[in-house]
Amino acid sequence: MSIKLYELDGCPYCAKVRRKLDKLGLEYESVKVPASHSKREEVKEISGQTGVPVLVDEEYGVEGMPESSDIVEYLEETYA
Repeated sequence: MSIKLYELDGCPYCAKVRRKLDKLGLEYESVKVPASHSKREEVKEISGQTGVPVLVDEEYGVEGMPESSDIVEYLEETYA
């Protein structure tokens, strides 16, 4: 699967991205991150920061896009 979403349960920004992925009918892997920012090594490694959501889309070379609005815009432009 080429799309991976790093997210946290209860995160409204993550839900916004999930809704867009679902609306576009895209399959993706959901990676749940720890609630504690200090334990999000994998997210920091791929995006340079510890906030979520973070999107990885291997097919298009996206290696760690943060910011829900940027992700939604990217998904719309790439897959809609």
